[in-house]
Amino acid sequence: MTRLDIFINRMTAQRDLLNLLRDQNLLPEGPIMEVGLGNGRTYSHMIETFPGRRFIVFDRHVAAHKTSIPPEEDLVIGEIRETAQNYIGSEAALVHADIGTGYPEKDAIVMSWLPGLAAGMLRSGGYAVSGLALDHPQLEMLPIPDHLEPGRYYLYRKI
Repeated sequence: MTRLDIFINRMTAQRDLLNLLRDQNLLPEGPIMEVGLGNGRTYSHMIETFPGRRFIVFDRHVAAHKTSIPPEEDLVIGEIRETAQNYIGSEAALVHADIGTGYPEKDAIVMSWLPGLAAGMLRSGGYAVSGLALDHPQLEMLPIPDHLEPGRYYLYRKI
């Protein structure tokens, strides 16, 4: 499979899982945490998909398209592993994280802290959508739609 096909599959899975949460009206009350702003495409999609929600966005630096940058008060810049610790207990409805690199050794480091961060930010009954597996005792992995490639994207609910 080409890198373009891998990217398209990842973006399709990401969009479809976020839309599933919207279409089934599954999100409880609370803010939405975007772990990794990147170019801002997913942030742009989520603010339209979940209108009226507060979004708190984390990244190492701003590289997003100018139309997809959150307000300054909702943008947290710095090492995500460190800066996001201040948001543990924030009772988030959704944590979205797409910060994988595609390099297993680098992703293993992120997976050593990202599951605990996501679980700590979420309220009970909140959801996590992630491009990396989030192995944590407080997170229940949920099935993804059949049309999505297994292991491409993950859906969890906080117990």
